[in-house]
Amino acid sequence: MFSKILIANRGEIAVRVARTARRMGIHTVAVYSDADRDAMHVAACDEAHHIGGAAPKDSYLRGEKILEVAKKTGAQAIHPGYGFLSENEDFARQCSAVGIVFIGPPPEAIEAMGLKAESKRLMEKAQVPLVPGYHGADQNETLLAKEAKRIGFPVLIKASAGGGGKGMKVAESEADFAAALASAKREAKNSFGDDNVLIERYLQRPRHIEIQVFGDTQGNCVYLFERDCSLQRRHQKVIEEAPAPGMSPERRKQMGEAAVAAAKAVNYVGAGTVEFIAEHDFTTSGRFYFMEMNTRLQVEHPVTEAITGLDLVEWQLRVASGERLPRLQDELTINGHAFEARIYAENPRNQFLPAIGKIEKLRVPTRSVRIDTGVREGDEITPNYDPMIAKLIVHGATRAQALTRLADALDEYAVMGFSNNVEFLQRTARHSAFVAAEIDTGFIARHHDALLPPLPAPTDAALAACALVELNNIRTANANDPSPWARASGFWLGQTNQPITFRYTQGEQPFVVGIVAQGAGYMLTLPDGAQCAAADIDGESITLTLGTEQLKARVLQHGLQRLVLMHGERYEFSAIDPYAPPHADEAHAGHLTAPMPGSVVSVLVKAGDKVTKGQALIIMEAMKMEHTIVAPFEGKVEAVYFTAKEQVKEGAELVALEAT
Repeated sequence: MFSKILIANRGEIAVRVARTARRMGIHTVAVYSDADRDAMHVAACDEAHHIGGAAPKDSYLRGEKILEVAKKTGAQAIHPGYGFLSENEDFARQCSAVGIVFIGPPPEAIEAMGLKAESKRLMEKAQVPLVPGYHGADQNETLLAKEAKRIGFPVLIKASAGGGGKGMKVAESEADFAAALASAKREAKNSFGDDNVLIERYLQRPRHIEIQVFGDTQGNCVYLFERDCSLQRRHQKVIEEAPAPGMSPERRKQMGEAAVAAAKAVNYVGAGTVEFIAEHDFTTSGRFYFMEMNTRLQVEHPVTEAITGLDLVEWQLRVASGERLPRLQDELTINGHAFEARIYAENPRNQFLPAIGKIEKLRVPTRSVRIDTGVREGDEITPNYDPMIAKLIVHGATRAQALTRLADALDEYAVMGFSNNVEFLQRTARHSAFVAAEIDTGFIARHHDALLPPLPAPTDAALAACALVELNNIRTANANDPSPWARASGFWLGQTNQPITFRYTQGEQPFVVGIVAQGAGYMLTLPDGAQCAAADIDGESITLTLGTEQLKARVLQHGLQRLVLMHGERYEFSAIDPYAPPHADEAHAGHLTAPMPGSVVSVLVKAGDKVTKGQALIIMEAMKMEHTIVAPFEGKVEAVYFTAKEQVKEGAELVALEAT
């Protein structure tokens, strides 16, 4: 076994690998960029070394620099995590050339499975079922359009060299194909340096099922059952579970053996995942098809660990050091059910666009739950890296029990400082169709309105809890000030006590709460009328008795932002600063702004052009995902403020339109 390894990654995966290595008595070396000097993964390892600038190309993708650090520190092996260099066969070869073990599959296996078209040809030879499509090397656009028509619309265009939803577009019809192809090629080039694509039939309401496989250097290969990863947005997973709902033992064996056949076709060693796309009724009469193989550990590996009781990183380390697989197929069993929810800095109500900012407040569940994260309160989410905040993993004896635990844990999770998807995950976990396991890759789009309704207006109870906690904070802060003004009691000389007033707003809707101390309790003036109240307050937590109802809540504050967590609901609104100067809202419909920080990919109009409603004006890219700015109405372009390849900040004005 190794005595020292270098972890060539960052964030939650580097922290997670370091945790297993520490348990096994293995010394760990971290690498970090300019942006990650004080990052959590740096603190999690025994030693850390700087490798370059914030952009991945200047740090985490610099294989030669990482190898230099490995040699200097005496690391015997490199764990690449996932992303970055984890599926780079050239880097794996460079490791071997200098006598350092690459904790992953052989370079030949990475190469064979990394090129999607080539892997499809290999799978066809190994008799693994394939989706009808075109996987050829000829990338002539006329030929591709002809092949798409032969396959039949809708079709899925996918980057041949990539994965993770990047370089993946759906063309619903022949008329959509050229634009979808161009967009897929741009994303593929930006993400993988290769704009080759393949085209496949786009299945209606498919399930996304993946099989965890593991091989060793003695020729053994097993499958550690399946994960259902059907819940996706932007072709990227949001909630994963294991095992797949409705999976029969016979179909599990059939898919598992197909995955092992795929792995053996490339002499696979280490952890890998064979991904299948399956018809909705695949557990009974439907079919399943090979989609791709990820030659690394997956983001969602914790759900497999939860149902098998195994540590897959430990397996990786043992296999890479030459040991046999710890267990063979007949020694593997499933215990219970597990879910993983990915918590992201993103705005679900704005097409799930990534968000950035400082984690001003972070509150995690107190109950038994596994949280894999690489950030802490006070850390920054930057545009340089994936915007994942954490993975929340739960396990239960049954799917129903595990799902209840997931929903309850999400109720307690809170982040302030930027938009995030926690509320969306809460609603998903409790949606009746998800509870009933009626899932497929179109689930989010189909239930969009239920999963992303308008923000709930704060209830009287939420407003009361917020105002009482604020009042308590004022009194606590002024506890040592003897002046009567510091007491915040509403005392007026010669008059009965006057209410202390707190004003809030959500959008254009104002809310006012008046509080008068009354004996051991309070009299509150709320939007729906006056109520007697009693409160037991401990910092952010409050037990509130409002009338005859008793409620528990947590109130988080950052600046003027307010977040109230109460009985599975979360209410977001703002406090009004009575001393703040009024200001006009300068934004209006004709001035189109950048919804996220990023770069301009292409400008499709110029000043003076007439445009129709919905017409594409500018294509932006952030975190290797494209976003198209469209005209909100018919009009004329007054001005275009940026050109291709320019960097833009969130909120920067891109185009000015005049309605016609």
